[in-house]
Amino acid sequence: MSAPSSVPTPIPPAASESKPLAPVVEWSGAVAPAGRTLLERYQPWRRWVEPGFWIVLMAIQFAVNSEIAIIDVRRGMADFPVWKPVIWELSSHIAVLALIPLVIAFERRVPLTFPTLRRNLPWHALGTVVFCLLHVVAMVGLRKLAYGWMGESYDFGDWPRYLFYEYLKDWRSYAIILLTVAAYRGLLLRLQGEARLLDAPDDEAPPVEPIDRPDRFLVRKLGKEFLVAANDIEFLQASGNYVNLHVRGRDYPLRTTMAAIEPRLDPARFVRVHRSWMVNLDQVAEIEPLDTGDARLLLRDGTRVPCSRRYRSALKT
Repeated sequence: MSAPSSVPTPIPPAASESKPLAPVVEWSGAVAPAGRTLLERYQPWRRWVEPGFWIVLMAIQFAVNSEIAIIDVRRGMADFPVWKPVIWELSSHIAVLALIPLVIAFERRVPLTFPTLRRNLPWHALGTVVFCLLHVVAMVGLRKLAYGWMGESYDFGDWPRYLFYEYLKDWRSYAIILLTVAAYRGLLLRLQGEARLLDAPDDEAPPVEPIDRPDRFLVRKLGKEFLVAANDIEFLQASGNYVNLHVRGRDYPLRTTMAAIEPRLDPARFVRVHRSWMVNLDQVAEIEPLDTGDARLLLRDGTRVPCSRRYRSALKT
């Protein structure tokens, strides 16, 4: 491996023969190019953009659906109070907006990916039922409060029939939330770069990289491919159904679990220190013992990593 450089260095021809159509280069030391990437410029705004997207989306749907509801009721009863259909739509959209973070958190714990689809899809089918029940309960509660404020009473009507009617709409809302989140994550992964293990060659030639314990990981980013040396990884952190490989200030998500990637790394260099963390021992600057028996690791880049009591012995070997 050459010295770190910001200029990509072409890898030997033998390592790129299997993918002639894709430009594969070795990102020496995985140093980022000069200038901030689009993703880095977006990160400071992310905490505002993500909830803001859902708020704006719900506001637009509320405005459109309210206008449609007013037109519908006015066709049958010209003197029907306008505030009632507005309350119907407002209560429904407020309830859905409040449930969106719960749906996203549930999907993180029970991800819907191709390997987990058969196992986790039934859980999300049950999730649509829970989503509908919570939506209806919150919606009806808000309507009762609003009607009481206006000096009237609200009656949801025949609960079994109307609950089924609401479910026919709510399961689609649930699915749209998941699809939107999946599309958004896919966009972020494309900007960030997703790592994967190098594949074995199709022919009978020996693999360029070790398959059981790879020396490099392939990173796909914005239509290009780069090789990141395994020894350049500073730490690994589990995040949902991904493990983030942290290299020189960049995170490259690898679609795997911590238990699956641990045996693929050199045990003399990489040590599991927490259920969700592995560190490169060469990057550990300090070990701070805690009163609880756990510890806190300070890495050379300033990152603080938790170390569980059950894993502390690995740091002494």
